[in-house]
Amino acid sequence: MYVADSRGTPAAPADAARTGSGRRSAVASTVLALGTVSLITDISSEMVTAVLPLYLVTGLGLSPLGFGLLDGVYNGFSALVRLLGGHLADRGGRHKTVAALGYGLSALCKPLLLMVSSLPAIGAVLAVDRTGKGLRTAPRDALISLASTPEARGRAFGVHRAMDTAGAMLGPLTAFLILRQAADGYDAVFTVSFCVAAVGVLVLLLFVPSRTPAAALPDDAPRPSLTGALALLRVRPVRRLALAALLLGLATVSDSFVYLLLQHRLGVPDRWFALLPLGTAAAFLLLAVPLGRLADRVGRWQVFLGGHAALLLAYVLLLTGWQSPALPFLTLALHGGFYAATDGVLMAAAAGSVPAPLRSSGLALIQTGQALARFACSIAFGAAWTAWGDRTAIGTAAAALTACATAAFLLRPTTRSPESANSREEDRP
Repeated sequence: MYVADSRGTPAAPADAARTGSGRRSAVASTVLALGTVSLITDISSEMVTAVLPLYLVTGLGLSPLGFGLLDGVYNGFSALVRLLGGHLADRGGRHKTVAALGYGLSALCKPLLLMVSSLPAIGAVLAVDRTGKGLRTAPRDALISLASTPEARGRAFGVHRAMDTAGAMLGPLTAFLILRQAADGYDAVFTVSFCVAAVGVLVLLLFVPSRTPAAALPDDAPRPSLTGALALLRVRPVRRLALAALLLGLATVSDSFVYLLLQHRLGVPDRWFALLPLGTAAAFLLLAVPLGRLADRVGRWQVFLGGHAALLLAYVLLLTGWQSPALPFLTLALHGGFYAATDGVLMAAAAGSVPAPLRSSGLALIQTGQALARFACSIAFGAAWTAWGDRTAIGTAAAALTACATAAFLLRPTTRSPESANSREEDRP
């Protein structure tokens, strides 16, 4: 796997799609370098994510409502700092610096999980971990978009998300093997997770270029500011994307709840629980690049909404009384397909409507609304499960997703983005 030397200048967007001989290259070296960082980091983070629901619900005896509150905090703190991270990255083109800070902060949280056992302390550690994720996400995605041509951004994000998801597959598998072999399974998982995260930070520092195309902006380009970032909501395509992401986030049930529902329905033994995320990750890995390329070709809005249709079908499968060995495979395949059709596709679409000087801030603005909506969904779903049971909770989520998807369809963009005047990319997610 080729990664760029941090001392060099990243490929300009125009060079990301074609080589000197005129043939199309795979993706920009910056994208591959960031994909490598995400692959390593996701091994670390998904090791913890795979065992955390079971550790909290079974080991510490949390109710679904308690877990929903903690999961909401886990995602809510990420939302609160995304705009700050995006703004800091845009000022002076410090995308790599802010991303490194975020990755480093999350890595330091892994050993802290060894030292805490109470719910407030665990919540505080997870909040700091999500703060790191919030800081790094928008600068990383801005680097990907700035290194890619507009017409190939779906593919670039698809390649990055596929590499990221390869790590998401290896993480639960590693956690599963550690739990089977180590006497103090959870402590061993947290220790190994920290070591792997530290390697990811080193790869970022050594191989991701420090300079970006944003550093060579003309003098008359708009200057980054929080006011300027919020003013992007006056741009119709950005406003519609942000609103659609927020609405659909309100009906997106946390991954952890999906896995807990499957365990509850099928009676999955605790020792096998850590393998459930592998199904989601496998589908995501296989579909991320094909769906990214499809979005570039037929329209990002269609693929984005199609992903939520897959999620709705997964909810329906969980809601039915169907008992079959195929149930977990179909549910997790649809779950992974949902992420493959939405995660990178949304960012590829947003990048076409946000000017380069505010790229990180603009992406963070959309991510923030989505993350806050999912924060609310986690709390609401946990409360519904505790009060009415899991079937009523998932049925309510399915009804909410249907309503939100209908509203998002009505919000579909009808105008071209600023970039589409010079490229084939339309203003569509």
